[in-house]
Amino acid sequence: METYNRLMTKSKDLILLKTALSLVRWDYETYMPPKGLMLRSEQLSVLQKLVHRMTTNPEIGKLLDELESTSSKLNEVQNRNVFLIRREFNKETSVPEDLAAKIAKQQPISVTSWKKAKAASDWKIFEPDLQKTVDLARQRAEFEMKAKEIPILYDNMLDEFERGITASEIAKVFGELRDKLVPLTRKYAEVSNDFDSTFLSKKVPIDIQRKIATDLATLVGYDTVTDQAGGRIDEVEHPFTSGYYDDVRITVKYHENNVSSAIYAILHEAGHALYEQNLNPDWKFQRIGWFTSYGIHESQSRFVENMIGRSPEFLSFYLPRLREITGGSFPRVDDDTFIKAMNLVEPTLIRIEADEVTYSLHIIIRFEIERDLFSDKISIDELPQVWNEKYSEYLGIDVPSDASGALQDTHWASGYFGYFPSYALGNIYDGMLLEKMQQDIPYWLSGVSKGEILPVIDWMKNNVHLKSDLYNPADLIEKVTGKKMTAKPYLDYLEKKYTTIFGF
Repeated sequence: METYNRLMTKSKDLILLKTALSLVRWDYETYMPPKGLMLRSEQLSVLQKLVHRMTTNPEIGKLLDELESTSSKLNEVQNRNVFLIRREFNKETSVPEDLAAKIAKQQPISVTSWKKAKAASDWKIFEPDLQKTVDLARQRAEFEMKAKEIPILYDNMLDEFERGITASEIAKVFGELRDKLVPLTRKYAEVSNDFDSTFLSKKVPIDIQRKIATDLATLVGYDTVTDQAGGRIDEVEHPFTSGYYDDVRITVKYHENNVSSAIYAILHEAGHALYEQNLNPDWKFQRIGWFTSYGIHESQSRFVENMIGRSPEFLSFYLPRLREITGGSFPRVDDDTFIKAMNLVEPTLIRIEADEVTYSLHIIIRFEIERDLFSDKISIDELPQVWNEKYSEYLGIDVPSDASGALQDTHWASGYFGYFPSYALGNIYDGMLLEKMQQDIPYWLSGVSKGEILPVIDWMKNNVHLKSDLYNPADLIEKVTGKKMTAKPYLDYLEKKYTTIFGF
């Protein structure tokens, strides 16, 4: 069909521009010299203008009108492409071009301001730029609400990352999580309290940790070393993944006295990268070829990080390998000690270093803060105080500084309001996916104990990755598992795992 093919040509051009834009953003997080900030800000602004113009091209609207009037002649994939492109066309058409450019220009400025504030542990340094970012995000959301017919401001922001979900739905399932996880945290933390895990703080040189990172990435199927490699590992303040199909890059922050932080950052980001690289190749450069949602994305990263990487089977397999790579830098401990140390439940300040039990509580705190911020119940200058109060209430710990408190994450600086819930939704999805996978390949952990990770990745590839954006996230999970979203499988997984490891 000529009309459909013309639409796909325009879609491909837009995707190529967006992926080029993501590389420019990757550069300012990795190798851009400090003096380049304002130049990069201007470049991003111009590129975002081009994206906005291409997305809102009136010809696309005409093509969509024509295709929608003959939708019965299109197949499932074609209709999905039309639906997704229409959704973005309506949304972007509602947003003034100069506002889109202002947001793109402000982002690197806010990120740089956040970095300075975090280094100084001073919220006030960041506050003015965060206020600008929040104001711009609010303006954009107010325009988009009308186009998407979503009546609540924060629901519109959530919809950007998890299509179709609302704050009330998240609050319900997060409430289920919180009510179970707070007492579980106290229970498991007591058992972990007297366990000596100080050996994990032994100095491991950064150059050795780089070798560990490459080894782990290769083990799970993320290639950074061969002449067919589609990935690379770089170093940043806050780990992230960026890329599209054949060029997907991950980043990590190394700490000499915390090798486990790098281990799990690499596994987490490699999980993200594998999802991107395993999207349906037949749909490359089509809108349907994007990933389903950020919650599904987080389910893939956290499955590799936790359900594989923190499993007793994987840890028993990897310990001898870790000793060999470190060449004596890592202490000699037995399997049981290593497994327990890597799975201790310790309420901590830092989200990305949190254990499986407490992690979702970090996300619930951020969700509640965002929801209240955009409901005008709290203001920017109150965020650190509210943050500290919730950490005391949910995790029972005091926050000693802004750097280890409200300044620890880059998401707000980048304007990613509505993103945080994706992490805990990813945990919930993982529980449901694990339950189904165990029915399909019940001996998967036996394979993991021998370093055979790829059968698990292949199951995810066939059931999740290759579906790309054919379905909304809730529909995808229900099609794969046969169930609507529920936290029960994830909570059951935690109780079973920790009972096995700690013997109660």
